[in-house]
Amino acid sequence: MAEITAADVAKLRKLTGAGMMDCKNALTEANGDIERAIELIRERGKAIANKRAGREAGEGAGLAKVNAAGTRGAMIVLNCETDFVAKNSDFLAVANKILDHALNTAPANLDALKESSIDGRKVVDYVAEFSGITGEKVDLSYYDQVEAPMVVPYIHPGNKLATLVGFNKVTDIQVAKDVAMQIAAMNPVAIDKDDVPEDIRQKEFEIGREQARLEGKPENMLDKIAEGKLQKFYKESTLMNQEFIKDNKLTIRQYLQGVDKDLKVVAFKRVSLNI
Repeated sequence: MAEITAADVAKLRKLTGAGMMDCKNALTEANGDIERAIELIRERGKAIANKRAGREAGEGAGLAKVNAAGTRGAMIVLNCETDFVAKNSDFLAVANKILDHALNTAPANLDALKESSIDGRKVVDYVAEFSGITGEKVDLSYYDQVEAPMVVPYIHPGNKLATLVGFNKVTDIQVAKDVAMQIAAMNPVAIDKDDVPEDIRQKEFEIGREQARLEGKPENMLDKIAEGKLQKFYKESTLMNQEFIKDNKLTIRQYLQGVDKDLKVVAFKRVSLNI
């Protein structure tokens, strides 16, 4: 039986992130073979992940980041079961490692990210192994990206809400951050009214029509009233027409045009947990 030293345990812990006792037990079972001990920890991580697969993982971290050039941003959500784990530095380190990988490789979608390789193994396996370390279900549930001449991220304190916003040209960083925070606070459904998906447009029109009917309005007035309510929806729910949260005398369109008449938002993403 090989002697298991504290240095061996520390080395394995650094390589895997597993707890000290898990590392010591794996090394003992592997008779001191570091590579075999790593395999054992990974196998146990996957076993625990499979066992926890049916559990609810409603906590976690939503993170956003941009590349050095500020022209592409990525967002992910890594879920876990409890807020205690979500705030753990190891959990956040794993989430940021996956986010950096996504930012550097620009996978087409969530499935492509999961199937891509990080540290010599698939991201989906990397997440499963970490599940074994935490003892909770851990799941990579969301990934998206924005590419534009200027992209800016915003992460709300607590890592439960994140946004990315892309502009058609480079502008003042504070202006860009203001818009990223606007998206976080006001949750627009689209950039402008012409960008609202047709199914949402129709749903809001029908809601407005039914409200008018219930209020006893004449049948021949329902469409006109519903159209008026739809215009109000556009004002409240599309980014360019919303009141600026820092100055409600301005819409976001007016705020941007006051900075640069040609400045436009070309894309945005928003993700939230428990908010």
